[in-house]
Order: sequence, then C-alpha cells, then structure tokens
Amino acid sequence: MRRRRILVMIPAEHDPLPVDLSGMSERDIAPFKTEYDVVATLESLGHEVRPLGVESDIDVLGEAVKEFRPHVVFNLIEEFAHRGMNVAYVLGYLEMIRQSYTGCNPVGMILSNDKAMQRKILRHHRIHTPDFIIVRQGCAVRRPKRLEFPLIVKALTLHGSVGISQASVVRDDERLEERVRFMHEHTGDHVIVERFIEGRELYVGMLGNRRIETFPLWELHIDRLPEGSPLIATGKLKWDLRYQERVGVKTEVARDIPDALERRIIAVCKRAYRVLQQTGYCRMDLRLDAAGRPWLIESNPNPQLSFGEDFAEAAEAGGTPYPQLIQRIVNLGLRYRVE
Repeated sequence: MRRRRILVMIPAEHDPLPVDLSGMSERDIAPFKTEYDVVATLESLGHEVRPLGVESDIDVLGEAVKEFRPHVVFNLIEEFAHRGMNVAYVLGYLEMIRQSYTGCNPVGMILSNDKAMQRKILRHHRIHTPDFIIVRQGCAVRRPKRLEFPLIVKALTLHGSVGISQASVVRDDERLEERVRFMHEHTGDHVIVERFIEGRELYVGMLGNRRIETFPLWELHIDRLPEGSPLIATGKLKWDLRYQERVGVKTEVARDIPDALERRIIAVCKRAYRVLQQTGYCRMDLRLDAAGRPWLIESNPNPQLSFGEDFAEAAEAGGTPYPQLIQRIVNLGLRYRVE
C-alpha cells in the first residue's frame, strides 16, 4: 500500500480536531466522531493526512489543494454554505480542477439529495418506491385519493432525519395538514408526503464505482418502542444517545430473510445504485412490508463513516474491517477517473 497525501474535508466547526480524547465522554465525542475516526484511521494506515475545515469559502479548499497537492480529497462534509445541495457543487469544483476525491460524484449526489427526483427516477425504472406528493412552501395540502393513509411527512432535501419524529407519521387529513405546516415553518424546506410502509426497516451498505459490492442486510430494532408508535428512525433516535439507550435501539444483521428475497433486495439495490449514478459508497434504506415485498425508500450517498456505526458494522460483518473499509474508499476515489 502506497503512502498518500490525503486532504480530509470536515465541517469547519470541528477544525481543529482534538489530538487526545482522554477525559471526554461519549456525548462529547459524538459531534466529531466520524471525522476523528476517519482521520485517525488514515494516519494509522501510514498516510500523510491533513484535515481541512470547510464552511462557505471555496477558495479555502482551492488554496489547500494547491499547497498540499493531495493524491485524493476525502469528503466528510454534508453541507456547504449551510445547504446540503451545495456539496455536489463542491465536488464539481474538484472535478473541474482535476482533483481526485472520495465518495459519490456530483450528479449522483444531486439525484439522491432531492427525494422526489430520486423517486421519479426509481419509479421510471420500475423499482418499488412509495407513492408521494410534494407540498411546496406556501402551498396547501391537496391529497389525491390514490395516496392513502398512513403517510409520512419529510423535508424534501434535508437528510439525517431532520424534522422526523413520531408525529411525522399521520393517519388523517387534519394531522397531515398540521405536520406539513410544522415542517414548512421549522425546516424552511419543501415537503414530501409519501405512503408510509409499515414493516421492517432494512439498510444495505454498498461500495464501488462500476463493480458494486454489497454488505450483509442490516436491520433496525427498537426493543422498547412505545405501544402504537411506528418503527422509524427519528432524529431523536439517530442523534440522542440517552434516548437510544432508554428505548433499546440496536442494529444488526437482518435475520429470517429467505435467500431468494435477499437476492432480490440486493439486485434492486444494485440497479438503483446504477440508475441514480452513484459511485464510491452509499447506504440504501428500505422497508419490508407484511407481504414480504421490499420498498426502496432512498439512497444515502453520504452515510456515517464512524467506527461502530451501521455502515462500518455491516462492512465488518461482510469481511471488511474498518481500516480496510476506509482504505478501499480511498482507492475508489483514486480510481474513479479511470474505471
């Protein structure tokens, strides 16, 4: 393995990263854990690593590339100038200056960022995804009869379960209107209202550019889910460590999935990866309904890369330990131009 110069783009508020985590609690570390884990792992692999805080000035990135001359830029930012959509344009800038980078390409990032655009493409290719409508800012809800309850209300372009709570799943028009109004006011984003698929929540980690590798099917479990509450990954569930402990959140290899169904799920995910023009790595989120039919909910081209999180755990279960996973992501970034 060759030693590489790697520039790691991280959120500006996490730059500089702490050198020593001694005395810090899990809650203290959580906000920058992904960045710390990736940088520390790259260094342990023998690479020359330079973290760079990126916020809203593209010249900061350009100057760092000129000065450091990285072999590859490792992308760990989820927004630029306070917008998630802008990350694709940052990656486009790197392409224009012919700088290799890790993760998804700009086109694939844009197609996955807009949930409605993503679903339209998937449906065109006959991939099962829930029926939906878009309710834009300032517009009233007009639910067509074909869109039956229960429904789930989400921000159109925000990810990481922003704005998602138990109240996001609605079962009548009154609650639907209330939730759409709430989301418009509190997220500033347009809203997508889609059929809520009641059933198991599955994830499929994927790695590759043209040749795609999938990790074992992963499943979300909540041991102490309040009675009558839908099984969904709310914002609180994802980011509140104390709440996770209280309700018994765990994710693990999905059990009792027939081989034929698993092959079908993997085939669907690979097809979606290609039609959404994904590269590098991603996580596909699915629901498995009571009839055993898989529904693709969305592609996440920027999943958490922390050690011990779902993506890394699924990779390890499939035979790719964390250091090897990070190195393979680097290799895919370096090869993206020639594959």
